[in-house]
Amino acid sequence: MDQNSSFSAGTADVSSADGDALSGVTVIVCASCRDETGSDAHPRAGESLAEDTRRAAAGDVRVRTAECLGNCKRRLSAAILRDGCWSYVFGDLTTNSGADLVTGAKLFATSTDGLIPWRGRPDSLKRGLVARIPPLDMLKD
Repeated sequence: MDQNSSFSAGTADVSSADGDALSGVTVIVCASCRDETGSDAHPRAGESLAEDTRRAAAGDVRVRTAECLGNCKRRLSAAILRDGCWSYVFGDLTTNSGADLVTGAKLFATSTDGLIPWRGRPDSLKRGLVARIPPLDMLKD
């Protein structure tokens, strides 16, 4: 989606993401998501994804959970938010997608145009993109 949008999707240097830039980015993982079998077993697959994301973040990226992101048809879901920028919702993730979410968060943190760059984005975040939501101040009447 981003690759054909009217907004630039420039690249960013993930290695230059400093603590200040990362502090404005939050990964929200749906903790109530079930795995592909639909099992009600606990811990839920979403809780496992949240834990995998926290391990991958190693304290560099804020990771929070929500009880439901309402994206149940796309199974394991997460969102990446940044103050004053577009917000992203992803689905079709696995319990091992934490590193991809952190990579996306770091790309987002270093982006100069408020978008997660397409180039360098992990495949799971390309294929799994559900929605990109504009910040309120960008909405038109």
